[in-house]
Amino acid sequence: MSSSTRSDTPSPERIGFAGLGTMGAFMAANLIRTGLPLTVWNRTPGRADDLVELGAREATSPSELARSSDIVVMCLTDSPQVEAVLFGPDGICEGLHEGSLVIDCSTISPIRAQEFAGRLRSQGVAMLDAPVTGGSEGAKLGTLTMMVGGEASDVERAGDVLGAMGQTVSHLGPLGAGQWAKAVNQVILAGTYLGVAEGVTLALKAGLDAQKVVEALAGGSAGSWVLQNRSRRMIEDDYPIGFKLALHRKDLGIALELAENVGAVLPVSTLAATFEDELIAEGYGDDDNSALARSIRQLSGL
Repeated sequence: MSSSTRSDTPSPERIGFAGLGTMGAFMAANLIRTGLPLTVWNRTPGRADDLVELGAREATSPSELARSSDIVVMCLTDSPQVEAVLFGPDGICEGLHEGSLVIDCSTISPIRAQEFAGRLRSQGVAMLDAPVTGGSEGAKLGTLTMMVGGEASDVERAGDVLGAMGQTVSHLGPLGAGQWAKAVNQVILAGTYLGVAEGVTLALKAGLDAQKVVEALAGGSAGSWVLQNRSRRMIEDDYPIGFKLALHRKDLGIALELAENVGAVLPVSTLAATFEDELIAEGYGDDDNSALARSIRQLSGL
């Protein structure tokens, strides 16, 4: 009897990635490094060149991306952009097939996420909302925290993809739960950034070596990621991009709207939003979110 040469090992699922901005390009690169077959697309030409050199294939449209993929990951700016890329002319939905899975790593309203999932479900397509936190550093190193909403079976199916991009992957409940958790994250960050900015400003006004103060506090109860990774920028009053202030303001707007819907009062987040509106009006929207310290420094005469 002749032996069969057929392999029983299933072929790896084909992955598509739409949105190669500050976060997305690094996330896509980490997917390539795992050996997963990857096709990429970005609205702005030229953003895929480095990824193509790493081994990705570039699609000419979202629909082509979807036709070449079993799982499509999106990392886009906001709800209107997600809707346009998914459902607009030549959009992802035109190339999806029954059994496809869409993973949205954008930060959008959970209400819109549920709406988009319903529209995809009518095509036999599943969706996970999986917003991330950890900044551009986390995206580059593959150490993002990913907050996931959706069916458990879909989360299991997406395990290798999510694990390639994030270090901590938490399934928090049904679709939309990830976006709710991201809203909570952005609320906590608003208070933390303001607290660190006030502390740094107080140290500077007191004539202390603010960097030494930060080092002394880092291991205590005041320690935080923001203190360790963003306080130097506040001390030096220089805010190179990690996560755009304008994007945090967008996210905070989602959180404040959700808070109003459920009757939660968020005074610190409201204050942070006011400062961010002023900074954006002054032209600082593309600075890192730690630029909130500009407001505290200016009010304090620094």
